[in-house]
Amino acid sequence: MCGRFVLNINPAMLEAHFDLEQSCPAFLPSFNIPPGSDVPVIWQKPGDGRACSRMHWGLIPHWSRTTTSKYKMINARAESLRDKPAYRDAFRKRRCLIPTTGFYEWHETAHGKQPYFIGGREKQLFAFAGLWEYWEGEHTLNSFTIVTTIANKMIASIHERMPVILAPADYQRWLEVENQTEDELDDLLMPVDLDWLELYPVDTAVNSPRHDSADLLERKADLFR
Repeated sequence: MCGRFVLNINPAMLEAHFDLEQSCPAFLPSFNIPPGSDVPVIWQKPGDGRACSRMHWGLIPHWSRTTTSKYKMINARAESLRDKPAYRDAFRKRRCLIPTTGFYEWHETAHGKQPYFIGGREKQLFAFAGLWEYWEGEHTLNSFTIVTTIANKMIASIHERMPVILAPADYQRWLEVENQTEDELDDLLMPVDLDWLELYPVDTAVNSPRHDSADLLERKADLFR
């Protein structure tokens, strides 16, 4: 799964990386983004270019009666996108990219949980595959979920799942809903070994979303190995 991630770049870098034709809404860099946050999301305007909007992390289906639920749909398993009513329509019509510079995962041991940071060796920007939804009631809310798959060899050493990470060459395939069927996207949902990623232990301060600073990315000793 993916329960925290990092986006520590400025809007201009994001706009350049994703070839946006319009400016991205202002956002503050964060080293510890928790569920429920509003973050930049890249989506495709029908018949137009890519757009960037701030969306709520935690998918709220458009047919939901309320925006509050005991089920926080922050992640969507790739294996269930076609079957689960909460994801099925969004998988067909509303796919998106979640900009990030890395994410955290926790390795559970008999003695405790050790957090790890997973990100690019060059601290580069990349993207998770996501789905987005709109909800209209007493107000309007756009929300998203991060698609996850079976962990690749590196991440499997600490956890069984990982976010689906898309190569820039595949961004448009994922976003384009008019000329792509779901079956044509199966290869993007498989785990891939990425030699540009690195994984290392970090301080347990990341456990609390109140902590949000560059110090969280510093390599630390693994406390439980």
